[in-house]
Amino acid sequence: MEEARNVKAPRSEASRAKADAKAGKDTRNTGPGRLLIAVYAVFAISATARAGYQILTKFSEAPFAYLLSAFAALVYVVATVSLAKPGRTWFRISLAAVLVELVGVLVVGALSVVDSVAFPHETVWSLFGRGYAFIPLLLPILGLVWLYRRRPGRQ
Repeated sequence: MEEARNVKAPRSEASRAKADAKAGKDTRNTGPGRLLIAVYAVFAISATARAGYQILTKFSEAPFAYLLSAFAALVYVVATVSLAKPGRTWFRISLAAVLVELVGVLVVGALSVVDSVAFPHETVWSLFGRGYAFIPLLLPILGLVWLYRRRPGRQ
């Protein structure tokens, strides 16, 4: 009888995340955050592979575009790792990476529309991520919303 009272009923992940948030624990890598991290990981892998291939095989054709692809890959790697790690420092790194990504998508996207000669070959962020179903444009917006909702010190 005593043992039955000490056993706690299992809580759902959502209720654990809410309790952790109230206790001041980091909850960025729980629930929908895991999906966000997974999408960032896929983009980190695909952008790294694409940039690596482009740089190794045809760098002289469009060096600026291919270096931008490599930069985008680095941003996705940093975002993936920082979103998965707990703590205020990693939160700040996540925020910086996602903001750099958003600015990159908007600037490169706009420049690739206005001056297509400067971008003879597409990058991950060209035409606002058209080659990736515009996910590069949507991803940082979702990332910023998620980070805002899971910011440290939020009660």
